Amino acid sequence: MLNENFLLVGALLLFVAVLAGKAAYRLGAPALLLFLGVGMLFGYNDFIHFDSAEFAEFIGMIALCIILYSGGMDTKFSEIRPVMAPGVVMATLGVILTAVIVGGFTYFMAPLLGVELTMPFALLLAATMSSTDSASVFSILRTKKQGLRENLRPLLELESGSNDPMAYILVVVLTGILAEGGSLEIGGAILTFLVQMIIGAGLGYLFGRITVWILNKINIRSNASLYSVLLLACAFFTYSLTTMAYGNGYLAIYIAGLVVGNLRIPHRNMLRTFFDSFTWLLQIIMFLILGLIVNVHDLLSYDVLFMGIGIGIL
Repeated sequence: MLNENFLLVGALLLFVAVLAGKAAYRLGAPALLLFLGVGMLFGYNDFIHFDSAEFAEFIGMIALCIILYSGGMDTKFSEIRPVMAPGVVMATLGVILTAVIVGGFTYFMAPLLGVELTMPFALLLAATMSSTDSASVFSILRTKKQGLRENLRPLLELESGSNDPMAYILVVVLTGILAEGGSLEIGGAILTFLVQMIIGAGLGYLFGRITVWILNKINIRSNASLYSVLLLACAFFTYSLTTMAYGNGYLAIYIAGLVVGNLRIPHRNMLRTFFDSFTWLLQIIMFLILGLIVNVHDLLSYDVLFMGIGIGIL
């Protein structure tokens, strides 16, 4: 009965998450926040025991691939072009400034709560929070009419889809400093960042064009539903091959989706509907798992609770 129990629990989690999403829409709150809360609720006191960080990372990788690809497909290139320069600045300098400001605040706040933190460790904590969460940004902007003007929506989407390389470099450099015998290598960090950005952007555009060519040349109109499977395979090819080539896979998959969404492809509406539904499913699963992996007892400890609230308010 193990398989049946697993399906029952999974169905229960999805059902409650959908109801939470409906409530969030009426309240004007981010639905993903309530998905996270549902996961924490079911994980409280090990009602559902889950502690595999590796599996959570794997699910997160798949979810982000689909979320960014779908977000790219829904974005018009004519909206991105005017905000290209400020978007790149926000995704690089903006991430660094966020890490420095939050890290400094954390360093000076920690002693007030009886916690001893070194500046590199405070900066490392801040670096992990310095890039905006793509899933949240795309979900909120796609489901809510925010009334944003002056190209703010495409600017936020571009920044969210391209800020991971800088945050990644900050985390790697600071981890190296904290590791025993680690040292700060600015030159190597800058080189790694440039390589990831250039290869990611280049291969993303290339794989996007190849995907469009494949969709237009292959003839599977006798079973049009297979186009969704084919596009899904192309998306995962884009991420995995770019990562293997030492590029940033998330940037590549966003640009590939942007290319596919702005060129002529068969069954465009059907493909967008499929990816939109699949995106919602993966968002729900990802945030449920993140909620399940949270240890609520540790979260409610004095130092963690008040430091988290303080950083959140900042």
